Amino acid sequence: MELYNDTCFECSKLITTRYSSSFSRGINAFDKRFRYPVYAIYGFVRYADEIVDTFHGHDQYQLINDFKEQAFKAIREKISLNPVLQSFQMIVNAYHIEDELICSFLKSMEMDLDRKVYDDNDYKTYIHGSAEVIGLMCLRIFCENNEQLYHQLLPSACSLGSALQKINFLRDINADYHERGRIYFPGIDLSNFTDQAKKQIEADIEKDLITGFKGIKQLPKGVRLGVYIAYTYYQQLFKKICRTPASVILKKRMRVSDPYKAFLYCSTILKYKLGV
Repeated sequence: MELYNDTCFECSKLITTRYSSSFSRGINAFDKRFRYPVYAIYGFVRYADEIVDTFHGHDQYQLINDFKEQAFKAIREKISLNPVLQSFQMIVNAYHIEDELICSFLKSMEMDLDRKVYDDNDYKTYIHGSAEVIGLMCLRIFCENNEQLYHQLLPSACSLGSALQKINFLRDINADYHERGRIYFPGIDLSNFTDQAKKQIEADIEKDLITGFKGIKQLPKGVRLGVYIAYTYYQQLFKKICRTPASVILKKRMRVSDPYKAFLYCSTILKYKLGV
């Protein structure tokens, strides 16, 4: 059984490294005992996201419903032949991750199938399910069943997750609007997306980043550097987006180059070790 479980965790690790260099670099900076659990979370949420964003031409409603049923069956029975769900259920059961968090996440994924324009309530619901609860799942792992620490860091974890998701929205605004017909930001007219409207979104993100950073400084040492690295990547991406006119980000996906990510990785570790 140990070989099977290790193989399942390796599958989740492969998914993480193939889909996100930013997160995989951050996770690699964790103490070893935290790495596989976070890979398991990422593998689960990534495959659910793939269902709604990639598997066109298939019955996506049925696929996401099947995925949900299989996930909770795996959690309940503590076994799955799906390696992603096997590693996920092990972590859910070990760290007592609430069903509510998983359901909120899957609800947000389902929203992407039938909502194109989001109002204020939809937007808040989507942000909570697609980003904040992922931060809380990871926080369960980071706190290692320390309830007091978990509830202490809960608000900042939600803010950090919210900030990263909103940065993703701005980064992917071209594809979401032109290819998928989605408008996540409520009250924003993307047919006339102005720099002023963009600045309003950025101000909201900045508030979340400040609150999220305060929480990072209080994280356990075994994960603090890794989360700080991921935060630094996104902070640099956000700065690049802020410098770019609204008309440009509607046409071009912003990104941080791999060589610059490597530089950020090394400089962030140096700053951390120097206590800067």
